[in-house]
Amino acid sequence: MPSPATPTADRISDLIELIRPEVREEKAYRVDTAVDRAAKLDQNESPYGLPPEIEQAAQEALRMTDWNRYPSDRPHRLVTALAEKLDWPEEGIIVGRGSNELTPTVGLAFVQPGTPVVLPSPMFALYGSIVRVFGGREVKVAPEADFSHSADAVIAAMHESKAPLAVVCSPNNPTGANFSHEDLTRMAAAAPGFLLIDEAYFEFIEGPTAVDLMRTTPNVLVMRTFSKAMGLAGVRLGYLMGHPTIIEELQKPRLPFLIDRVSESIGLAMLERDDLIRERVAVLNGERVKLRAALAEMEGVETMDSSANFFIMRTPLPPAKLLSSLLDEGVRIRNVSGYPELAGWVRASVGLPAENRVFLDALKRVLS
Repeated sequence: MPSPATPTADRISDLIELIRPEVREEKAYRVDTAVDRAAKLDQNESPYGLPPEIEQAAQEALRMTDWNRYPSDRPHRLVTALAEKLDWPEEGIIVGRGSNELTPTVGLAFVQPGTPVVLPSPMFALYGSIVRVFGGREVKVAPEADFSHSADAVIAAMHESKAPLAVVCSPNNPTGANFSHEDLTRMAAAAPGFLLIDEAYFEFIEGPTAVDLMRTTPNVLVMRTFSKAMGLAGVRLGYLMGHPTIIEELQKPRLPFLIDRVSESIGLAMLERDDLIRERVAVLNGERVKLRAALAEMEGVETMDSSANFFIMRTPLPPAKLLSSLLDEGVRIRNVSGYPELAGWVRASVGLPAENRVFLDALKRVLS
């Protein structure tokens, strides 16, 4: 059989021109997810695996699944369980393949060419990417000296731009800074449009949450994930909540059959383990405090306060050199200096006590 002709460079260029310019100008989101390291502290994951009984139940669910049959158009059992747990109508919840998969849904619903979207910076890079891909206009809000964000500055940006959507992360990735509930309430009340509050790390803080605010403020949307405190990053589950009438509109552009039966079963099982999640969060919060205290004793090392299972730090070494040297020691952390505001900074997740000791020992050797 003859081979297909090799296309010329001009032909490829002509074809590329048919792709929307907003897509061509964007960079693909790529992350090295290698796990063969003594201390993997680069992706804000939970260091804990599935409890044995849930792992066993998942294997049984896998065995019993009819792979020739579609799952439900949406994971109705998981939606019902979330509705009962959170005391919120089922019609006000969308479950997605991690909260990342839900961000294009938000883009489809709100962002047209030229649409302003308020995004404090730095924040999780995927939001800016989605806005740009849909042709929207990022309205960035600069951070304070400690990398937190002023609620007044966010409110001013919302009013000046008349943005139909503003997004805040609380706690924020990559900095770990947190908005107070009072500030979230003020921003929601002042917003001319919707305020999407990303609570991927809400389990690591105490007090009222954005869900409490959503009950009284219909322009609030809340995004959460099973990937962090719940330890299901490999399963891919997240959810978006809002007023049922609003969520009904956001359901319209979504594809059906996104959540498989096994993932749904694992999510249902973890929803029943509040005790285990609280226990793990308490350990990780305690380890974060210990880590920062130990780092404060190292000459030239600076860390910033965090309300999540990670923190940012800088050392006398350039980030690329630091990461390369730590990798040689079996330790993975994240370079966040690609954010203009974070030049010179890196991010470290909090691991198990043994992983954290490996990290500290390796860092001492690298810096010496």
